Amino acid sequence: MELYFMGTNAGVPSLERNVTSLALRMLDERRSFWLFDCGEGTQHQILRSPLKLSKLECIFITHLHGDHLFGLPGLLASRAYQGGDTPLALFGPPGLKKFVNTALDLSESRINYKLNIVEHEGGTVFEDEIFRVESAKLDHRIASYGYRIVEKDLPGKLDTDLLARNGIRPGPLYGKLKRGESIVTPEGNILSPADVLGKPKRGRVVTILGDTRPCPAEIPLAEGADALVHEATFLHELKETAYDYHHTTAKQAAEIANEAGAKSLYLTHFSSRYKYEDQLLLLLREAEAVFPNTRLAREHELYPVMRSS
Repeated sequence: MELYFMGTNAGVPSLERNVTSLALRMLDERRSFWLFDCGEGTQHQILRSPLKLSKLECIFITHLHGDHLFGLPGLLASRAYQGGDTPLALFGPPGLKKFVNTALDLSESRINYKLNIVEHEGGTVFEDEIFRVESAKLDHRIASYGYRIVEKDLPGKLDTDLLARNGIRPGPLYGKLKRGESIVTPEGNILSPADVLGKPKRGRVVTILGDTRPCPAEIPLAEGADALVHEATFLHELKETAYDYHHTTAKQAAEIANEAGAKSLYLTHFSSRYKYEDQLLLLLREAEAVFPNTRLAREHELYPVMRSS
């Protein structure tokens, strides 16, 4: 599981950075990737990336401001021409369906895959046997949501030596044990999963928050997250400006990470006023003073989500 940023600028694109979009690449877990927000130009960023639109499985939109979804109609249409024929699920606030359908209808765009648009107002928005995605409303000028992506715990390692001593070789019986089912040995003994499975591997948690002022809803979403992605639009010296525009400073993002007990923090959504490396480093240093394990999100870099013990 890896984070791949394709847009880290706030409001409008700049010569240095594109507007918001982030991929969660899950080749080992699902052989696919999920996209969080789709600012204008996202499909161009994907062309410059190791990602393939044919592998895109889900898109999660945090809110309906243009810098977070103006790239969506073009990307949906292009996916059909780039080998994307599998179903695609699109999640976001009320109004998303109208936006997408209007753009596709008026442009007479044709897609040859099933598009399932799910509007939500928080709660559990997605769940299968591998992942659960929870959402909650934040504090922004319009309805903006954060997402908590929870990887379910994985079965522990099989004791293959013990199984071999009981006449069990690799095959379907291994699968039954990993699914939590007991099996019968050739000698007629019953082996339960508890007999042969080690301690389960803790699933990872990734929290990706939309635009927001600091607010209480962030804490449950970010609690214990292995990776927390948080906007850091301004330095703290502009905290009044951040508040007026419903945004967060780098220091405030670090305070949220601290309070939530997150393992790592990735800063993104930088104001265009911070054009140069030394200016971005001021944001980083401000956050590191509060939460040391902070990184600046860099476009077109892969950040592995490490599994904590």
